[in-house]
Amino acid sequence: MTGNVLLLATLATKSEEANYLSRRLADHGITVRLLDLSLDTGGQTCAGPGKAAAMQATIARLWDQVADAADNGTDVVLGIGGGTGGEMIVRLLRALPVTFPKVLITTLPFDPRGAVADNSIILVPTLADLCGLNPLLRAVLENTAALTAGLCQITARPESGQRAGSIGITALGATEGAAAPLVAALANRGQEATVFHANGYGGAAFARFAARGAFSAVVDLTPHELIRTELIGDHVPMPDRFTAAAALPRIVLPGGLNFIGLGEAKTVPPSYLQRPHYAHSGYFTHIKLSQDEMAQITAKLIGFLNAATGPRALIVPMGGFSHQDCPDGAIADPDLRQIFLDVARDALKDEVALHVLPDHISATAVTTKILTLLETLTEDQAE
Repeated sequence: MTGNVLLLATLATKSEEANYLSRRLADHGITVRLLDLSLDTGGQTCAGPGKAAAMQATIARLWDQVADAADNGTDVVLGIGGGTGGEMIVRLLRALPVTFPKVLITTLPFDPRGAVADNSIILVPTLADLCGLNPLLRAVLENTAALTAGLCQITARPESGQRAGSIGITALGATEGAAAPLVAALANRGQEATVFHANGYGGAAFARFAARGAFSAVVDLTPHELIRTELIGDHVPMPDRFTAAAALPRIVLPGGLNFIGLGEAKTVPPSYLQRPHYAHSGYFTHIKLSQDEMAQITAKLIGFLNAATGPRALIVPMGGFSHQDCPDGAIADPDLRQIFLDVARDALKDEVALHVLPDHISATAVTTKILTLLETLTEDQAE
């Protein structure tokens, strides 16, 4: 077995762990090149702005070396770090193509969802702290060496996500009944779809791939993340979630736009629990939007749709916007749907086609309409 790995570590504090990992990789026939991320602080202990500046200087100094790894025969970029080192490694890994093999061994001193929301990084928790070798940490490093050796044997590198052709789709569990048949119908037509989870994190990946030309068209079936960015702030930074790839054919529906996705019921503020709501799962509670919130969110969404430049359309399924917005559903509310439609009609530019259907978002008629519009909008763009 052979392979080449670039190993990132702060050798001033993690040399013992990094050298042990290098030896275990060598046992698998892997050639290791070590890149030292130790801060240049002149021997002083830094904190606050001084430390942040030293971290940024280190990242700037090493950025090109990490970025070049994808083209110089490196098979995997592997990092090992705690708080400071882990943060720098995560930032440096962004220099690489989105799907290039990347592994971070870390104490997980941060919520990892933001770090990996739009980048494929394999996270390996150390379980024990990175403070000298011990039986537990040795086992973690040995397992990671074996995992990394396996990644080195990939003969065809993963696609960078920059090849156009796929249909970008957004979805949630609450709109899976609409997304799944759409993906299947596109496959029957020989078209590939890439679905992103509109949960406040998946949208970051959606926006990054869209901005890099990965899609031939966009079906924003579930713009639910607008509620997160505008009402509750539970998301990672994704300022171009609704503006990336603005010139592409684009179809927008109000999937999941009728509820706020919060955590376990015991963590939800009592004022929200006074509204109609339901437990989506043990970890998530969906709270129905108020009428004012629906008007606010609709105006924002239509603003983004109006600002796009490609051929585009809005589909409003008046039978329901999510799986519990239906007859006898926990948050069913025809009045909310009407508010969405009224605000949309008033604000939508004439150049944006509006299609109002009596059906639920998961109905076959809605899937058919999306497919028809994709053909029409794609033809319009080609002319």
